[in-house]
This record gives sequence, structure tokens and C-alpha cells, in this order.
Amino acid sequence: MREGLSRRQALRLGGAFGLLTAAGLSTAAALSRRPALTGAELRSAVPLPPPFQVPLPLPGVLAPVAPGRYEITQRVAEIEVLPGIRTPMWTYDGTFPGPTIESRRGQAITVTHRNELPVPTVVHLHGGRTPADSDGYPTDLVLPAKWPADHHPMPDPRAVRTRLTRTHTFPLDQRAAMLWYHDHRMDFTAPALWRGLAGLHIVRDDAEEALGLPSGPRELPLLLTDRAFAADGSLDYPSVDGTLRERPGVRESFLGGVLGDVLLVNGAPWPVHEVDAARYRLRILNASNARHYELEAVAGDGRRLPLVQIGADQGLLAAPVTHAALPVGPAERYDVVVDFAGVPAGGHVRLLNRLGSGRTAEVMAFRVARRARDDSRVPAVLSTDLTPWDRPVRVRDFSFRAGRRDGGSGWLIDGRPFDPARTDVTVPLGDVELWRLVADVHHPVHLHLAGFRVLSRGGRPPLPQDAGLKDTVALRPGEAAEILTRFDGYRGRYLFHCHNAEHEDMGMMANLEIT
Repeated sequence: MREGLSRRQALRLGGAFGLLTAAGLSTAAALSRRPALTGAELRSAVPLPPPFQVPLPLPGVLAPVAPGRYEITQRVAEIEVLPGIRTPMWTYDGTFPGPTIESRRGQAITVTHRNELPVPTVVHLHGGRTPADSDGYPTDLVLPAKWPADHHPMPDPRAVRTRLTRTHTFPLDQRAAMLWYHDHRMDFTAPALWRGLAGLHIVRDDAEEALGLPSGPRELPLLLTDRAFAADGSLDYPSVDGTLRERPGVRESFLGGVLGDVLLVNGAPWPVHEVDAARYRLRILNASNARHYELEAVAGDGRRLPLVQIGADQGLLAAPVTHAALPVGPAERYDVVVDFAGVPAGGHVRLLNRLGSGRTAEVMAFRVARRARDDSRVPAVLSTDLTPWDRPVRVRDFSFRAGRRDGGSGWLIDGRPFDPARTDVTVPLGDVELWRLVADVHHPVHLHLAGFRVLSRGGRPPLPQDAGLKDTVALRPGEAAEILTRFDGYRGRYLFHCHNAEHEDMGMMANLEIT
């Protein structure tokens, strides 16, 4: 948000910080002093279950229809998210989250998506090193059976649209990591995510498996989301057009982002999971639209268990990093090891969110059931393939700020809203670049195709959670960060954007052409 916005405009773009701005504080200073996050929270109209009663579900692993070939159907399904209540959701193969795809580094696969939903969809493998024609560009729509081929609010002459199905090819020539797939339809990503279109994709390799990290039942994927529920049990979301067919956007008070009052882990509200008194690998994804978390693990006696980070968005770190509390912005992934050996049998460990209040301060719990043998370890050296890149051949500056779009409020990159017909950045294949990113409010900035290293924040060294190779960096209000990246892999049209999904839908996205 630019300095000098009116009090009314400030309130429209995120809530309570507008009062502080109107009182004479800069936007950045105002936001840095408030514990709340960018966005406004919906309150559910149904009774909510007590915490730590629902067992933690684990997403099923998708079986291939043939070696290296997978098929997924996008369809409406009724899901029991809250106990005893059936909620209509948009799903991948009838589940929320969608089924997990397990693959091997360097072994290419194809995934064919069939769209049986009432609107067009796009699938993006977030974190994938993917050829441009399979990356999920926002206008490369998969149209449902009865959708007019030319019906889209912003025509794109380069778009490749298909009817009913689309096959994506993923070479998976990349480091072992936990990726995720989700809808990426232009102008409607946020409500599609909210309705359930998200799933995990785990890439494995021999080197990681040889380390002796916790595995099997002691490797837990944790997909974090927040939602709100209407009185009839359906998902509440403030779309201006509930059909998601014509007019994009959310009601005025939610322009900063949409938060829910129910925290879900793998689609279950405040679940509990039974564990051994041993090390566990928690593979954490923040798949929320706009909510940020700061996670800590607290035992029943008040003791904080260390969160030993071993991986980031794009795979293993060079060496472990230990956190007392771990910030996680939208779309960020963190692999952490938690050791329950010091917790007595029958004890509990709660995973808390220090950025939440009331019910949103609780995430889930672990119940330590028994003593058990533990042969796992966390080696001092995790990876040796994080070689430094060459010096950058150029430096670019980008601002992520609120502004005006089409006569209304929007979120812009360098003062411009997204336009699929415009090329914003052109980079020769293989070039190394340094990007300087500046934010007005919270903006988790995601770069397609290429991973990057965070070099600095506010002119100072990066934060502990910035270690390793990332594809999303959570910028804080008023913050500037430097990232270094190499654009290798494939030529074609890609994107970078804010992964606050409401910001993305309201214009905070730009084109990146690799030549």
C-alpha cells in the first residue's frame, strides 16, 4: 500500500491497520506493530468440535494406471470435514486433500486431469521444474463439457485450452522435495483453493533415503489450511459471484485476504495423532489462502520441543537448523524433525500457532502412546548438492503494493496488474539474476520453474527459516528482500506472483519469459 492512502482505502485493504495508518503511522510501521495478519477472518455459523478429538487423516497415495501414468478426476464430492456434517467441496478424485503422488527424481511421469466441475480449471505443480506447456499457466484452461470455448474475462491469444481433459508431463529432473498441486485458474485461484483443489506430490531419491531420516509411519505430511462454515455446513467464502463463472473477486472487507476460524490439518479440524516416543519427520505445507502461521511444539509440562528443520521448499538443507518457533507463509513447505523421546507415554504435545488467537492458536496434538525403538537419525550433513551459483548477470527490482486496477482496488507488481498479453521479464536460459523484492504488507512471493536462495532481508542476513533452496519467500510488512536465482530448465512463459491467493486473483502476478 502506498503512503498517503485515505483512511477509507486503508480499511478496504485489510482491516484494523487502517486505523493506525489514519492516526499518522506509515503502513509498514502500523502492520509491524500488530499481531494480526493481512486479511479478514470469517466466522463459522455452525458449532465447532473441541480440539484434539478427530484422528489425523493421512492422504491416500495415488496408484498409477500404468507405469509412470496417473489420472485424476476433478469433481464435486461431499466431505465430512466437521464431525457429522457433510460439506460439498471441489476435489481431486473425491478427497480433500487430493491424493498424494509419489515419484522418483529423474523419472518422468504424466498426469491426466479430467474436469467434471462446473467451471474451467488449471493445474499447477507448485515447485515443479516443469516445461511451460505443462506448468499450468492461468489461461490454459481445461473446460467442462458445456462451457463456451471463448468465455473468459481476459482473452489470451497464446492460451492452449482443452475440453474435459489435459495431460501434464513432469520430467521431475529436480531435487527430492515435497511439492504440491493446486488450481491456478486466472482470477479464481483463491475460491478454487478454498473449495478444496489442493494435493501433495512428493519427489524422492536414493541419496535422501540413505540418510536414515524418520520414514514410513514416522514421516507425516501435514497440509495446513483454514476454512469457515456456513449454517448449512457448506464452506463460507466471500465471493462477489458465488458461481465463479463471471465476476472475480471478494467482498470489499476481504480484499486483504480471506482467513477462516477453523484450522484443518489434512482436512481435519484440530486433529490428534498417536505417535511413538521417537523422532518423526513432519512435512509441513501451508496451503491456506492468506493465513500465516508461527508453529511451536509444546509438551504438557510447558516445555518447547525443538523443531529441527532439515528441508525447505526445494528439498534438503545443507545442514539442520533448529527452531524454537517456525514461521510458515502461504505456499511455503518445511521439513522438520520432532523428537518425542523425552515425552512420557500418555503425554501430549500440542502444535500451536503463535500468530493465532482463540481457536486459531491451536493446530493439532500428538499423543505419545508408547516407548519404541528408534533407529533414525538427523545427520550433521544433509546435502552436498547446493553448490553456489555464478555472480548475477543483472539485478532487478520489484515492488509488491496495493493500487488501483480497472477502476477498483487491486494488488500490483511495479504498479501494474497482471496481463497475459504482456511480457514483464525476459531472461535468457541459464542466466543468474539477483532480484530485490519490496512489500507493503505480507506478501508470500512465489517464482515458477526456478528455486532461489534468500540473500538478505532489510539489508541484513536472511532469517533462520530462509535456509536452503526455496521457491516462495514470505515478505513481511514494509520489508525488502534479496533473492538469487538461476533460470535453467526450460524455455517458455512462466510466472511470479504473490501467493496470498486473493492478492494473486486481484492482479499481483507477472509474466516471466525464458528464452
